[in-house]
Amino acid sequence: MSQQTKVIVLGVTGSIAAHKAADLTSLLTKGGAAVHAVLTADALRFITPLPFKTLSRNPVVTDLYDEEEGWKPTHIKLADEADLLLIAPATAHTLARMAHGLADDALTCIALALNPQAKTLIAPAMNGKMWLHPSTQANVEVLKGRGVVFIGPEEGMLACGYEGIGRLWPVEKIAEKALEMLL
Repeated sequence: MSQQTKVIVLGVTGSIAAHKAADLTSLLTKGGAAVHAVLTADALRFITPLPFKTLSRNPVVTDLYDEEEGWKPTHIKLADEADLLLIAPATAHTLARMAHGLADDALTCIALALNPQAKTLIAPAMNGKMWLHPSTQANVEVLKGRGVVFIGPEEGMLACGYEGIGRLWPVEKIAEKALEMLL
């Protein structure tokens, strides 16, 4: 990583894999990045902000109207400062909202206002039927057409009890890819 600390905005959405994002935060921070976690309302059903605040040493955004200090809205400040927007885990719902330009929470507002030099990396996690559904695949293609990079999902036992594609990519590999994209 360069001398200047790179900023990663880590979006965490409502998936059982949300707890793995805390480990991802730790790996990215140890890798030299400044991590700013943004948890959706659904993510808060699976994990609290405390691990992210502790591991990143930065405030955690959980609401569009969270304000740290100053006059600039936090979501715009983070969108301006980000070198990488990483969403891990990403749900089908979040992919659809991003593909269609819907900005109704802090994470999707950041995605829509993201500075043009920043990159986006998405690590999906969901039921295999949801991942393979034509709507989800169409949304993935739209996002790829805009330069979004995807990592995963992988195959294995899913939280819903099915075996198949949909598991979050291993966090070590997500961190490695994210840090590589910052070079």
